[in-house]
Parts: sequence; structure tokens; C-alpha cells
Amino acid sequence: MTELVQLERQLKGFERWQLTAFALSLSERMYPNFALFSKLVGFGDHQQVRQILDGVWNTLSGSGAKINAEVQLDNVEANIPDLDEYDMYGAMPAYDAVVALYSTLICLLEGDAAEALGVANLSREGVETFIEVSEANDQMSDEELVRFINTHDLMLDEEAFQQEVLERLSAQPQPSAAFVAALRELATNQGVSNIGISDDEEA
Repeated sequence: MTELVQLERQLKGFERWQLTAFALSLSERMYPNFALFSKLVGFGDHQQVRQILDGVWNTLSGSGAKINAEVQLDNVEANIPDLDEYDMYGAMPAYDAVVALYSTLICLLEGDAAEALGVANLSREGVETFIEVSEANDQMSDEELVRFINTHDLMLDEEAFQQEVLERLSAQPQPSAAFVAALRELATNQGVSNIGISDDEEA
């Protein structure tokens, strides 16, 4: 809980572009979860979601046309899977990825620290759920499960990634094309998502 309070305090001190960049970095890292789900079940438009992510990156870097975030909110919403319709685990990380992008657009429009914090929680909770579903043992006590999740490589990677993004943004008073490009490369993580999923093909 202390970490959450500390994160909230850090985000509240951020400018709008920093909040957007933080949420965007986490959304980028979650994107393969949606892309793979979209292709496997034929839901949504992963290329459209990819283009919206690209548009926000371009807006932050100043290297392209600015995205119309208000218009794109509807397009993002149309790609959010209904979890009641898909009785499969893969729908959950796909859902989280698109909800995270929706929150990123809200950050871009309103500079809302609560939205950025929500994205951080979504990503972390997604990793927790994946570890529990895929690797946890039914015989574990609650304490053992918490310890297993918190010391798992995927969770350690998630925490290190969020911390790295925060540190980079805290040290950067103004966005630059080079800074945003480097942050994007970090977030892309060679196409591997926060739960270790790769889409395997370039979107």
C-alpha cells in the first residue's frame, strides 16, 4: 500500500505530457495481449488500436500530426471486449490493454493523475492474475501465494519497468523527439507484453 501512495504522489506532481507518457508506456507494453486475442478470436481491430497508440506517441514527440483524442475515444471503446461474451482467460488481458489506452487518451485530454494511476494498477493486477492462473498451486496458503506472485520474474519485471518509466519522466522536464523515441523502445520491449506474451508478427 505504501508503494501505491508513493506512486500516486509522484503522478500528482507530473505534467499532462508526463502522465500521458507514463500511461502510454504501460499501454504499449500491454498491446500484444490485445493484438493476439484480436487475431485469435476475430474480435476488434488490432490495426486500429495500433494506429491510435502510434498517434499518441507521435503527438508526444511532436514528430507527426496530433491525434484527435476525443474522436479516438469512441474507436478505442469499440475495441473493448465484453468479458461476459468470452469465457476464456485471454479476454482479460486484452480488455485491460484497451481500457489502459482509453485512460491514456483521458490523460492526454485532461491530465488526470487518477487515470494514470489506474493504468499502473491495471498492468500490475494483470500480471498478478496471469501468475495466479498459469503457475500458482491450489495448495498454497494466501501468504504463500502473495509471496510467490511478488517474487515472480514477471512481477519483478513489471515493477522494474514502471520504476524505470517514472525515473525517466521525473528527470525530463520537457518532451523531446529523442526522449519519446527511447521511451517507446523501452515500452515496446521487443514485442513482449507485461505477461510475457508476444504477438509474433509485426502489426
